[in-house]
Amino acid sequence: EVQLVESGGGLVQPGGSLRLSCEASGFTLSSDTMEWVRQAPGKGLEWVSTINSIGTTYYADSVKGRFTVSRDNAKNTLFLQLNNLKTEDTAMYYCRNLRTMIRGQGTQVTVSS
Repeated sequence: EVQLVESGGGLVQPGGSLRLSCEASGFTLSSDTMEWVRQAPGKGLEWVSTINSIGTTYYADSVKGRFTVSRDNAKNTLFLQLNNLKTEDTAMYYCRNLRTMIRGQGTQVTVSS
């Protein structure tokens, strides 16, 4: 059974940083394409970043140069490093397995002064 558990969110000031984690079970993370998506209050789901099985990464223009996706194959864990955060980055962040479209419960990121 594919399961994903996100963590690492929190309240941070503009310009700050956070590192989100997504612990995977029931499959081998490095074999699948994984995504980070987010949902701001009152808005739809927004794609943030993708990493495929060979490690190629892709980013939405809104986060390019500020966010970095990576994975630790030994820990079967996906990460999203968020730097230079802006108020518009406030959202619930989810990791998602693109093969099954299963996502976790999410972790809240709030950027506010």
